[in-house]
Amino acid sequence: MADLAVILHRHTRVGIDTPVFIYHIEGTTRFAATAGVAMSALADGAFTGVTSVLTLMEIATRPLQLGRPEVAEEYEILLSTYPNLVIAAIDRPTARRAAELRAKHRLRPADALQVAACLQQEATAFLTNDRELRRITELQVLILEDFLPEGSP
Repeated sequence: MADLAVILHRHTRVGIDTPVFIYHIEGTTRFAATAGVAMSALADGAFTGVTSVLTLMEIATRPLQLGRPEVAEEYEILLSTYPNLVIAAIDRPTARRAAELRAKHRLRPADALQVAACLQQEATAFLTNDRELRRITELQVLILEDFLPEGSP
């Protein structure tokens, strides 16, 4: 199995889906260590990471549901200041590109917007744990689970 860090180094810009950030920040799932590899490579400048403002919404939802607005704010600050990470806006051209992706690949709206924002920022890969996104052909889709160490549960 290929090494995630090696593959990430092949790209100048990599889109990063929300769950990757959650796994890394919370550190409570079997994906935490692998997400940490990607986030360390990002922090070290191996590539520029791209995500959209949707990630800020998605990452804050659970803490807000739990009545923990301070945690939601900490998450937003962490992402907003993370080294080498661009948080892309969702503008009209991005929305149009998302519509094209939805039409072509039958994506959910949030997924289409997330990928479209990364494409607008010239990402050539997208790191996620959503196997449904494999059907996207406009960039290389990297599934976090595919990079778990051998013997992982």
